[in-house]
Amino acid sequence: MVALAGAPNVGKSTLFNGLTGARRTMGNWPGTTVEVGRGAWRPAGMDTVFDLVDLPGAYSLDPQSPDEALTRALLVDVPVGERPDVVVVAAAATHLARSLYLVSQLREFDYRVIVALTMEDVALRRGIHVDVDALSAALGVPVVAVDPRRRQRLDALAREVLDRLGHAPTPARAHPDAALVDDFERADERFTWVDAAVHASVERPDGPRATLSDRVDRVVLSRVFGPVLFAAMMWLVFQATTTVVAPLQDVLDRLVTGPASDGARSLLESAHLTWPWLTGLVVDGLVAGVGMLLTFTPLMAVMFLLLALLEDSGYMARAAVVVDRLMRRMGLPGRAFLPLIVGFGCNVPAISATRVLGGARQRILTALLVPFTSCSARLTVYVMLAATFFPSRAGTVVFAMYLTSIALVVLVGLALRRTLWRSMGDEPLMLDLPPYQYPTPRVMLLVTWTRLQGFLRTAGGIIVATVCVVWLLQSIPVRTGDGFARVPVEHSAYASVARAVAPAFAPAGFDEWRSAGALVTGFVAKEAVISSWGQTYALDETTPAGERGLRASLRRDFEAASGGHPLPAVIAFMAFLLAYTPCVATLAAQLREIGARWTLFGIALQLAVAYALAVAVFQVGSRWW
Repeated sequence: MVALAGAPNVGKSTLFNGLTGARRTMGNWPGTTVEVGRGAWRPAGMDTVFDLVDLPGAYSLDPQSPDEALTRALLVDVPVGERPDVVVVAAAATHLARSLYLVSQLREFDYRVIVALTMEDVALRRGIHVDVDALSAALGVPVVAVDPRRRQRLDALAREVLDRLGHAPTPARAHPDAALVDDFERADERFTWVDAAVHASVERPDGPRATLSDRVDRVVLSRVFGPVLFAAMMWLVFQATTTVVAPLQDVLDRLVTGPASDGARSLLESAHLTWPWLTGLVVDGLVAGVGMLLTFTPLMAVMFLLLALLEDSGYMARAAVVVDRLMRRMGLPGRAFLPLIVGFGCNVPAISATRVLGGARQRILTALLVPFTSCSARLTVYVMLAATFFPSRAGTVVFAMYLTSIALVVLVGLALRRTLWRSMGDEPLMLDLPPYQYPTPRVMLLVTWTRLQGFLRTAGGIIVATVCVVWLLQSIPVRTGDGFARVPVEHSAYASVARAVAPAFAPAGFDEWRSAGALVTGFVAKEAVISSWGQTYALDETTPAGERGLRASLRRDFEAASGGHPLPAVIAFMAFLLAYTPCVATLAAQLREIGARWTLFGIALQLAVAYALAVAVFQVGSRWW
């Protein structure tokens, strides 16, 4: 087994993906690796296959958080026979000393160690030159310069690993009086060793050189312009997404409701599978539900591509610094911003990313706040409603929902901090800012495809199951005279359950059973809101002929349910969708990380905030619109 270790943001996960093709999440900002990844490394031109393990980022073997504790456990605390055969330590040429402290600790154990030198091109642009041979001699371990972003010199690393496997591990190098040396003296000896290795191998410019990153950061990280730029960047992302994709989404919508549904029905007829229940399941269930959701695939692809561009360029790390200032002023822990920003992609890995936080109370607080970050699954519903009710301002409306999400995180976090966690101290954000760089198209496309695959897996898994359950409920009659799968949807078990829930939403302006039913299925996954609407309106025989189609039906029902105030009712619906329980996968992640008691507390908190916010939005908005 070959272990890949290293400090955060040295290109370790990018190197892992380049070696294995495992499509691990990559980003030009720290905090992207919080779990152990594993993959088969098949070097080109070799018959050997290495079992490669990607360990969580760690500056040293002295853990300050659960993810660093996991790295130590897998390298030190396991029995000798279960330790990796080779440890490849990724070290950034731009900050070599920070990366080598881990090497100084590993040399105190019987390990075959190889240093993979990354970011050499960035170091050269800064006037920093690392003599690889001199560094190898000073460290006493092989050093291989690699470029994982462009997948260059990876074969040299493979040859070095194979060569090291043919040699015995390097004997542990401990202090001669190890039993008498305290931790401070041992640490001092390690720093001295690292400093000597850097001095022997690194040439720097005579004076400090202001790099392009330094000059740009004076503006990007300024207290005034920084937040303005961050807001403008996010607005551009949402505006571009809705503007570019909306026409294509309309085409796909017509394709699903027309040729796709007709084609599925024709295929069943040609195969003589004309049972009403099967036609209903396939056409009105799977095609209408999952098909409507899949029309949002281009939207997600464009969104993921734009975010990947910001990440790979190095801007997202700066965004963390900019927003962190505001969050710490309001009492939130600094490093908590890292998992929170992950939550805007998906809440599940964001919950796992709370392991980067050192204190248990900080992890619990952050895990309770993550569900208030508006994940990409909610984006599908925002865009549908914004394009339907605010066609000329859809991008701005979606952007406003994300600003509301940030406000909820801050306000709820502040409330919890001043009640349940009044004694918790502040923790500043410690973050290595990566250099700005030209985004690599291959990396951007890889990250986009990886995230899009996750979205499609959801559509192909839990959404299909949800669609089948919803179809089953819509096929069960509740009045005499109707048969199974031969019942109007408004007289089905699904409608009965939804009608029982709908009156609770009357103060929020959407006392309508179809929307209430969609929110109930949204407990499973937020994408299910769209699929549930698609199924319900496909079966709805009460819709006037001139108002057929999902968007026309939504306009009609929100108009009726809100008493003539559809716009505040729609915003109230989106506000409830933003704040209430995200999905069952997120709940499972919370159970794993913070336990059942805090998970149940989080569910109650989210429902209370969502309901109060939705009611307030409609009650205030209906007096203006």
